[in-house]
Amino acid sequence: MRAGRVILFFLSIAIGVGAGLAYGWVFSPPPYRDLEPASLRADFRADAVLMVAEIYQADGRLPQALRRLSILAPDRPPALLVAEALLTARELDYPPPDLEALSNLARAVQATGGEQTPALQETMIIPEGTP
Repeated sequence: MRAGRVILFFLSIAIGVGAGLAYGWVFSPPPYRDLEPASLRADFRADAVLMVAEIYQADGRLPQALRRLSILAPDRPPALLVAEALLTARELDYPPPDLEALSNLARAVQATGGEQTPALQETMIIPEGTP
């Protein structure tokens, strides 16, 4: 009698999990599909720009960095995207090496004739205590 109850309990759990997965994946999936990277929240977008900055810092290939930035937000200039990422990174207290990587990318983008913005000029200053 006791073994039957344990088997019935685990069978009920398995049926419940299976029904929940079927409902969530087949009968009522989430409505969002094929979202663009530009729809990311500001903190996730800053993380993505930081990844581009770290790759640029490692290999020094600016054209590839610009291409990666254009994939993140095709409708915005790369300089503006990096400036917004720097502001977000400062608000979220990113570590100084990350801020330095973002600043280096901002300088490189600016040197290519990227769109000059007051926000970019303001954010390119590396904070105190950065090595």
